[in-house]
Amino acid sequence: MRAAVCVLALVLPASAFVARTLPSSSTRRVHRAAAAKPGDVDCDEVCVADLEWTPPVKSGERDEVFGPLKDYCVDRRVVQRRPTRTVECGPVKFGSEHPVVRQTMATTDTKDVEGTIEQCIRCADEGFDLVRITVQGMKEADACAKIRQGLLDRGYDIPLCADMHFQPKVAMKVAEAFEKIRINPGNFADGRKDFEEKIYENDEDYVAERGYLVEAFYPLVDKCKELNRAMRIGTNHGSLSSRVLSFYGDTPRGMVESAIEFADMCRQRDYHNFVFSMKASNPVVMVQAYRLLAAEQARLGWDYPIHLGVTEAGEGEDGRMKSAIGIGTLLADGIGDTVRVSLTEDPEYEYKPCARLVSLAGEHLTPESAKKQGAVAKFDDTRDFTKYGRRESSLPEQREGDATDFRGLLHRDGSVISSVNTEMLQSPDYFYKAIGCKTAVGMPFKDIATSDSLLLTDVPPESDKKARTAIRRLQESNVGMVVPLDLLKETPIDNAVALVPLAEAATAEIPECAGRVAYIADGSETDTQIAALKDLDSVMLISHPAETLSRLHASRRIFAILKEHEIDIPVIHMMEAAKGETTEMALEVGAAVGPLLVDGLGDGVLLANKPDATFGLEFLRTTSFGLLQGCRMRNTKTEFVSCPSCGRTLFDLQEVTAQISSRTGHLPGVAIAIMGCIVNGPGEMADADFGYVGGAPGKVDLYVGKEVIRRGIPNEEACDGLIELIKEYGMWKDPEPEEEEVVEEEALQTA
Repeated sequence: MRAAVCVLALVLPASAFVARTLPSSSTRRVHRAAAAKPGDVDCDEVCVADLEWTPPVKSGERDEVFGPLKDYCVDRRVVQRRPTRTVECGPVKFGSEHPVVRQTMATTDTKDVEGTIEQCIRCADEGFDLVRITVQGMKEADACAKIRQGLLDRGYDIPLCADMHFQPKVAMKVAEAFEKIRINPGNFADGRKDFEEKIYENDEDYVAERGYLVEAFYPLVDKCKELNRAMRIGTNHGSLSSRVLSFYGDTPRGMVESAIEFADMCRQRDYHNFVFSMKASNPVVMVQAYRLLAAEQARLGWDYPIHLGVTEAGEGEDGRMKSAIGIGTLLADGIGDTVRVSLTEDPEYEYKPCARLVSLAGEHLTPESAKKQGAVAKFDDTRDFTKYGRRESSLPEQREGDATDFRGLLHRDGSVISSVNTEMLQSPDYFYKAIGCKTAVGMPFKDIATSDSLLLTDVPPESDKKARTAIRRLQESNVGMVVPLDLLKETPIDNAVALVPLAEAATAEIPECAGRVAYIADGSETDTQIAALKDLDSVMLISHPAETLSRLHASRRIFAILKEHEIDIPVIHMMEAAKGETTEMALEVGAAVGPLLVDGLGDGVLLANKPDATFGLEFLRTTSFGLLQGCRMRNTKTEFVSCPSCGRTLFDLQEVTAQISSRTGHLPGVAIAIMGCIVNGPGEMADADFGYVGGAPGKVDLYVGKEVIRRGIPNEEACDGLIELIKEYGMWKDPEPEEEEVVEEEALQTA
């Protein structure tokens, strides 16, 4: 008779885990499919109930054993890289003692050995440290050996990572060739659908189902340990298993617990050469999941490196913005040891944004940055990283006797304020377009993405009739005019908002022409000066930290003081852009302001040029709206969730994305997911209203939410089918005619 063996007891100290003994009815013996080495264990049967697992979190047992959840970063006031162990991946090392690793993913058909080799070479020449390659089956696994050898023959030792889903046996095969294996806990072995209707009453019911996970996963763990292969336990928000969804829901907690379960199995085999990832297409969910993972690792005493990425980020500026928001937020707090910026573009084009974000992370750790962080006055940071909640603020209200409507100064979902000067006002038609106004017979009207207010950096004199008329017409259209106090005193504008330095609030004299007052803070103010906002009559606070202070920490301090004194004034983040390329602007803004907005800290953004910068007014405005949409605040255009393509993709993703975008990009508030295949699961479309998914070669499946509505539509008919589906669900509207046509029509009607 075979005896059950508790493998963990042979290789780990008892303090590393706490044993969980399940009821006898839940005990399951698992026949091991294979072992890395004969004789690794004393028998070929493992009793799951005898294995030692991280205590469950729902019941509170983890709190009892390890104490309360710890913080997600080393220090909230000074950026320090999270200490980790070193994970080896061929010639590359992951961990806090090593540079952040930059990686990408091949888009070729893996069976195309020569094409894949050539693309990997281009990626290596571009500067990437690692390339991931999809491996669907045994044919692709056989090709992987040829790809690895072909690269070595040409002098390239760049590590390769196999992207595995659903195929444990294939993973075993490819581990013989590649330096790293990425497994998805949601579908490596637990993608079965027999749990969809399962109700788990308690932790015991949930953990009783672990047997087949051990059976499928142990052989790969043993293989990786034997060959010194690295592994990434890569959870995806969109492909959590039915089992995890049934117990934890579609949540960051479910993502973390799914990964911990697989890490437990690695640790049970004394295998520690692995990293984690917690990817999601929603940067807010992504940040919360990674922070929760880091906090749990701290509580458990683990130190495994973390790979960062926003999955299905999309293309162009939007894809870069979402990646910068998510990745930049975590790097700014010292989390992250390897990075990929996932774009719906050729992999070589991922390098520049990836390298720039890594560079920004390095800047946080310089002595100069440390000095700026230390210069911020001490404060109590009470943010709750385990959940997202946007800070509540009070919007401007209309008062009796107001000569203009001040309710349009700010928007409830997030505001955009544009910095303008008198010279711009000399060409009203161009100017109206640049700030996003619609026009009819020369009159401006607010549209869905019009700047809510304008900050005048200088004021036109009364004699400048053209500029003064433009200002008046914009005010009549509910576009607010914010004017620095000294300029407004010198050259009055009726019904303007006087902008007063917060440090001068106690002594400032407000001119009669000002209809409202706003304040601007540079972060050097005392706690008392900031707290005084509670008794000041103000419509907004503009946060514009001084160059001598860390923007992130100075801003967090302001919000901490506002929270302490229960001050609900709206806060607008002001950032001045330095001279640079427009392609980098989304990265800079997303990494600088995104970390505040994803914490719910802020009500809008004001982007302006530094003296040497020449970014256009329209570009700054659209970038501002892109930031708000990326932070899940205000939707002003169609939201696209599109995967970056890989060898699994069943259609030309870039071409299809461009086609769908051109035909449906005018639908603000509508979210469309474009997936080359369904490997990441319908869950990745959780935020999407409609899904366009490769179902088979030459065929597309159309989804509404997570439910497939139409299957097997030929590629050439699928875009039309998507539009018809949007119409059926009442979310379609025809594109508006070009503005010149509108003006002509209105003029004819007036005549």
